[in-house]
Amino acid sequence: MDIPAILDDIRVHWHVYATMPLIAALIGYLTKRVAIEMMFRPLEFVGIRPVFGWQGVIPANARRMATTAVDLLTKNLVDPREIFSRLDPEEMVKELEEPLLKAVDDVTREVMEQYQPRLWELLPAQAQRMLIGQVRAQAPKAVKRLLREVSTNIDDVLDVNDMLINAMVRDRSLTNRLIREVAAPEFRFIARSGVYFGFVIGLVQFVAWALTKQPLIMPVFGFVTGFVTDWLALRMIFYPREPRGFGFFRWQGMFQKRRRQVAADYGALIADEVLTVRNVLEAVLTGPKSDRLFALITREVQRTVDAQTSIAKPLVALTVGGRQYQEMKRAAAAKAIAYLPETVKHVESYATDALDVRNTIVEKMQQLTPIEFEGILRPAFRQDEWKLIAVGAIIGGLVGELQVLLLLH
Repeated sequence: MDIPAILDDIRVHWHVYATMPLIAALIGYLTKRVAIEMMFRPLEFVGIRPVFGWQGVIPANARRMATTAVDLLTKNLVDPREIFSRLDPEEMVKELEEPLLKAVDDVTREVMEQYQPRLWELLPAQAQRMLIGQVRAQAPKAVKRLLREVSTNIDDVLDVNDMLINAMVRDRSLTNRLIREVAAPEFRFIARSGVYFGFVIGLVQFVAWALTKQPLIMPVFGFVTGFVTDWLALRMIFYPREPRGFGFFRWQGMFQKRRRQVAADYGALIADEVLTVRNVLEAVLTGPKSDRLFALITREVQRTVDAQTSIAKPLVALTVGGRQYQEMKRAAAAKAIAYLPETVKHVESYATDALDVRNTIVEKMQQLTPIEFEGILRPAFRQDEWKLIAVGAIIGGLVGELQVLLLLH
């Protein structure tokens, strides 16, 4: 080994040597940024299926990601029965009073005008008001009974897992935000770590080039820089799960270290965009179990109609006709269901406060074990992280080859 010759070469080609750690740091940073963006973009597949093209890892696996997130929610963070038991039927009816009574007025008039138009027209205005008043008096009681039954048997009318998964799959950008916003500091760390790790590897590259002068050194070290820095950065996010170290030096995976802030961010996103009252109402009214809710509503409406006509039921049945009387009850139930979406909007604010999804999730997340807590973000990486690391390595190798072409020729 001719040390003076090596030093002389460094002096003559100092610009080449000086750029090695800098370019390695740049490779480290760029490969991290590319890897991060490839997780989230593009939302839709771009290219020629099935091989030539790309879709962001998370959008491409939106259903799997959503299923994993929902499993975590329903198994560890949110108990649907406990959550919905917080809704007070008395308070709900109070919040719904104005739209509920208006709906009762409209339904009663429409049904009577449809099935007994002549009788309804002949009734004095006072008698019409009395009939509507009787129905109005019974409606809150019927709604309270219905709400108690729904709250007690929420699984019969709402498939929480189906609702949450569909909400996240329908809006892939929501699934992206659930990962990207919660783990924003981790992604910034990944990008910055590429600079530091790359610079250190570039110093080793400096020495290796000085000793060997092999052009292959550049792409090989570029490849290694991309591979190692991606792998290290991903590991340092999650490991170690518990604080470890010697003396004053202590280290813990960033994600685990930020438990409190992650819980707050995750709880806010779930409460504001996923497990919202609006999504719940939509799922209850249109989901796979909505027919059970409508059956409950139909039963309560028909019970209310029977209660109002109990005294004069034979006369009513005779006047209306037995079959027509049953049709009238079914029509009243159908119209009540049709008014439901607009009516329940008025209870959204109360229900959001009562369910208190955000604070519930934050509190429960603090109780998760490190492995369970890791499950919030880790599924976004685990299955496809090898692709991100491989892409980082390939980009690093290509930049290293470019370095050879630009600096040595």
